[in-house]
Amino acid sequence: MEREVSYAPLIPATEPAPESSASPDLRSGFVAFIGRPNAGKSTLINYMVGEKIAAVSDKPQTTRTRILGIVTRPEGQIVFVDTPGVHKPGYRLNKRMMQAVLDALATVDIVVLLRDASVSTGNGDRFVLNLVKQSGRPALLALNKIDRLGDKSRLLTLIDFYRHEHDFLDYIPISALTGEGTDVFLRCLLTHLPIAPPPFAEDDLTDQTERTLVAEFLREQLLRQLSDELPFVVAVAVEKWEEREDGSLHLACVILVERQSQRAIVLGRGGLRLRDMAAAARAEIETMLGRHVFLEIFVKVEPHWRNNERCLDELGIR
Repeated sequence: MEREVSYAPLIPATEPAPESSASPDLRSGFVAFIGRPNAGKSTLINYMVGEKIAAVSDKPQTTRTRILGIVTRPEGQIVFVDTPGVHKPGYRLNKRMMQAVLDALATVDIVVLLRDASVSTGNGDRFVLNLVKQSGRPALLALNKIDRLGDKSRLLTLIDFYRHEHDFLDYIPISALTGEGTDVFLRCLLTHLPIAPPPFAEDDLTDQTERTLVAEFLREQLLRQLSDELPFVVAVAVEKWEEREDGSLHLACVILVERQSQRAIVLGRGGLRLRDMAAAARAEIETMLGRHVFLEIFVKVEPHWRNNERCLDELGIR
């Protein structure tokens, strides 16, 4: 049986949670994922929550805003903060994305440096490590994608490197794809979180609205089916959300691109590419909402939207 996703309003950490008969020794707090693009942050947050709340693709910079994923256990509650991959900002869009990373580092209880263990160490990894050091927050190293490793001895080399670079709370190999090591990862985080009441209700899973998730599910299909460069200039917004008397939902979404040539690529010959992407997105949206959805999509050319403050505000990239 599919579980209904519960969407929580963002509750300040200082606001008490709803009354509960839970133990006064519960450990609760906020945990931020930080890592390079494609480290697997969104895959991990989806696995931990048990529902899809973050778009996933093999393209860098899939995550553009901060996303909260809420995991409640008998021992306490962890509010995971999924952040955009650390990269060099070239547009106002990217500057906002990197600001989301810095804001998360400054406000959470624990930082998780999520490292792709299947690739060699580069300058980007060292830059992320320096951000963790500068944050001054307790940090845990999670070595992800161990399912891709033929030789597990590589983990020892990586752990030794990071052990000499920073005093981490622990060093845990995991696979966000298969779930290997995630139980140990979760228990370790709960051990190091402060004793505090849960900031969210027990059945809350995310702070993302249904409207936001609809836009992200459609953008995920764009990321999967378009070429390597085009996804960076594509954005999605839900412009119409109409409840119908029969219980179905009529949605109108707009896809933003920057040039006419990009619009033609998104549409595909005779509109076939857009039709296929819409069908795949609609199937996921219907599963999430549990009802029939009529999905209408328009492709609009908005030159330089990545540098347009108004567009970024309207897209919710704050």
